[in-house]
Amino acid sequence: MSQRHRFLAITSDLSVSIRRRTTVKIPFVTSRALTYLWSMALMALMLFGTELCGAQDAHATGEIAAATEAATAEAATAEEAATLDSGDTAWMLTATVLVLFMTIPGLALFYGGMVRSKNILSILMQCFAITGLMAVLWTIYGYSLAFDTSGMEANVLNLHSFIGGLDKFMLSGVTLDSLVGTIPESVFVTFQMTFAIITPALIVGAFAERMKFSALLIFMALWFTVCYVPMVHMVWSGDGALMWDWGVLDFAGGTVVHINAGIAGLVAALVLGKRQGYGTAIMAPHNLTLSMVGAAMLWIGWFGFNAGSALAAGTSAGMAMLVTQICTATAALAWMFAEWIAHGKPSLLGIISGAVAGLVAITPASGTVGPAGALVIGAVAGVVCFLAATKMKHALGYDDSLDVFGVHAVGGIVGAILTGVFAFPSMGGVWEPGEGATIASQVWIQTQSVLFTIVYTGVLSYALLKLVDAMVGLRVTSEQEELGLDLALHNERGYNL
Repeated sequence: MSQRHRFLAITSDLSVSIRRRTTVKIPFVTSRALTYLWSMALMALMLFGTELCGAQDAHATGEIAAATEAATAEAATAEEAATLDSGDTAWMLTATVLVLFMTIPGLALFYGGMVRSKNILSILMQCFAITGLMAVLWTIYGYSLAFDTSGMEANVLNLHSFIGGLDKFMLSGVTLDSLVGTIPESVFVTFQMTFAIITPALIVGAFAERMKFSALLIFMALWFTVCYVPMVHMVWSGDGALMWDWGVLDFAGGTVVHINAGIAGLVAALVLGKRQGYGTAIMAPHNLTLSMVGAAMLWIGWFGFNAGSALAAGTSAGMAMLVTQICTATAALAWMFAEWIAHGKPSLLGIISGAVAGLVAITPASGTVGPAGALVIGAVAGVVCFLAATKMKHALGYDDSLDVFGVHAVGGIVGAILTGVFAFPSMGGVWEPGEGATIASQVWIQTQSVLFTIVYTGVLSYALLKLVDAMVGLRVTSEQEELGLDLALHNERGYNL
């Protein structure tokens, strides 16, 4: 099942008033400040999306009525035809567990081993707390704002193109019998919840060893609401969603997860400033054994991340699994050899970082490219992310502690743009392009999605960080940073030797 087809099922099941034009208020915008930020982001959008102008005037009243009637009939037919598939359900239950496994313990250990020993528990605590916080917020309003399709209409730009409504508030309507495609809606909710968990958790690596725990919780709750949930809606919620109508290919979250988190991480690192002693003191990873174990867990869990995004145990999931393995292995070797050439020796930290870069890069492409495309994407991602995490980082002087920007943002950008090339059958891809689609046109669409995500997330992340700084302060004191966050914030030690 293709990315576009799998979400057509979502739009028919999740909305009780699909494709009807209505006017509602943004549920979570409650202040003039955030309203102003939304306006800034929308103005930036006009620089990159000329297709949007005048979209609402393209349909006459009679055409809207006819389209609404046809859509209602189509939704009714789809609902009658929808049946539970036990094989698809079993796979999605497994995939959901695998994606949760990526955060706890996978990402927690990967990051934990790369910080200094006095800060390992702070990283583990942050990942675990984010897991709980995002699960609760997703349940209360995140799922509804992400996937409620009320008022959406294909190629019509309105408020619903950017954010959903609250028809699914507190998971209202999610019952034993409600389905998304061939799986229970409850499984789909939980699967998407694991994406909402890992995305903000990725950000913590950029400002590791220097943010207050209270500030982290407030920032993550705000960022989830203002940045993550709208991105999910704009990319994945179906006809009428902003980037869906552009024709963006993002099978499992290149823009939604990795560029989104990577840009937020860079902004956070810049706002907080460098760690004490950065550039002069030794800040080497304290336990690469833990990091290797965490990276291996990420690699394994990523099969649920990518192959699970097919929402069925079929050919699309099988190809997604294959290209994920190929791209990851290629990127790991590409980083290793690039480092070997540049520094004279290959390192464990390098090869596991390359593997993660490959996992990131194949994420948007996993449902549309073939094995040959996966090889090329992996090779490019491994080398480019190595240069971003070493040469570019040192040249610009920012302190992205664990290379969130260099791996996730840069890897996501590489994957998103190259998807537009290698998705085409002529390049070995498995995507079925629409009439008139060319590699050049699709690459431009992919590039638009990258530019929009950078501007949208960059501006709003900066504003949210400044807001949190004014509320509780972002950074620990110099004494706390010197002592280590484990003792200073949590009164615990990672090691009692």
